[in-house]
Amino acid sequence: MERLKRDPVVAAIDSSAFRKTIPLDGILANDARLLNFKKGEIVVREGDYGNSAFLLMSGKVKVVINPPLTAQQIGRQTDRKVSLTRAIAQVFRRPVTPELRDVSRYGAGMTDPDKQAVFLQDFPAVLNGRDTADIGAGSLFGELAALGRTPRAATVICSEDAELLEIRWQGLRELRRFDAGWKRQIDENYRNNALKSHLQDTPLFEDLDPETLQKVADATLFETYGSFDWSSSFQRAGAQDALRQEPVIVREGEYQDGLLLIRAGFARVSVKQGAAERTLTYLSAGDAFGLSELFGGWKSDGVLVETTLRAIGYVDALRVPTRVLEEFVFPKLTQPPESFLRYSTRPLAEDSTQEWLIEERFVNGTMSMVIDLDKCVRCDDCVRACASTHDGNPRFVRHGKVHDHWMIANACMHCADPVCMIGCPTGAIHRSLSGGAVVINDDTCIGCGTCANACPYNNIRLVEIRDLSGAPVQDETTGTPIRKATKCDLCAGMPGGPACARACPHGALQRVDL
Repeated sequence: MERLKRDPVVAAIDSSAFRKTIPLDGILANDARLLNFKKGEIVVREGDYGNSAFLLMSGKVKVVINPPLTAQQIGRQTDRKVSLTRAIAQVFRRPVTPELRDVSRYGAGMTDPDKQAVFLQDFPAVLNGRDTADIGAGSLFGELAALGRTPRAATVICSEDAELLEIRWQGLRELRRFDAGWKRQIDENYRNNALKSHLQDTPLFEDLDPETLQKVADATLFETYGSFDWSSSFQRAGAQDALRQEPVIVREGEYQDGLLLIRAGFARVSVKQGAAERTLTYLSAGDAFGLSELFGGWKSDGVLVETTLRAIGYVDALRVPTRVLEEFVFPKLTQPPESFLRYSTRPLAEDSTQEWLIEERFVNGTMSMVIDLDKCVRCDDCVRACASTHDGNPRFVRHGKVHDHWMIANACMHCADPVCMIGCPTGAIHRSLSGGAVVINDDTCIGCGTCANACPYNNIRLVEIRDLSGAPVQDETTGTPIRKATKCDLCAGMPGGPACARACPHGALQRVDL
């Protein structure tokens, strides 16, 4: 703590501005840690879902801008197509010993979190010809991905030995909340690096000239709702209790004071129905809320909002104030873009299926395994097909939550908001570059269990591995079995896609974007 307080950046923070219940010393003690990195060590990787920011205390780091590093260079699993011959051979090759691995390909620190550093070999040669930017002592980076739960935009590598202060998103949020200097720096970084491009990609603002777009960006507010680690509370409380914890963003019957653009997460749109509420739909990244009311109330006394908007878990949103829309956008419109009226034109759900999917957070799934129990005869052909494709090791369980005659099986859903990626110390769990599936690089997984604990659907499992002779693989120091995280990978590289769906003889199993 004394070492931190001598740093000029930390010393400039006004500790008196913080609440007694959230003191600055507490944030630094509980939500920050000092890390030492060696020359050539990767600090963050492009595509990682980060949950922390970094303040460079000493040394230098480089940001790789263009072209990005290859998947292999940053420890990713490269996409490999499986030949038809090998695919057929896998059907007949059924090892009797589970979870065999060629352990010769693993690194020395595959199970020790203290040895999890990934170095870029001969990094000066690798970076030659690439556009890079230097970051010096006193600079903050990684804060946008940490606060907005978005993938890291670039890879950062130490160009010399460096000391960094890593700050968890919880502490970063409080620093931004109570210290004017940190809030100003974080907001300026966001406006300069991400906000304008995000607005320009939105149909409502794409035709604005650069000067006007800058005025809109300057007035736009960055807001977050709900809990960043919602998966933990959801696992503890269950779906019904979690519903009561959804924070209200906009309440039915109030005046709307700005257009909300959803950047990340999910939000529920509902209307009052007697003493309860009925869900109309949900909004996700790229959707907007409130435009029809704002446009309808333009040049009048305003229009009351007809629906309530709540955060499902966690929502990252932009609020464009009404006055900005009335000055720069509405005069050029005859009617709002159709894409912004999605929820108001969609009919109400006539059964409880949609409500169930939202309550259980299954709307997060982009490739969910849905089984029609009226067609399923429990033959387990889907499980056997999965096992054959993965060297005798099935990657899902034909079991899950049921509504009516539909079951969402315990198989990775390859979520739109993959909370399992947050906190992986080696970046082993990531999205594939080709199809966007969430996959695990077995070579760089250290079996820490972070991803399995974070998954709100219990779809990731840790398994004890064996070498090619069938002997259990143990840690040389502790003698404990070495484990790896496993889950459905959508049969990556296999011709024809997921084997489970192709093997079902009755068409009972489908992969569905919920």
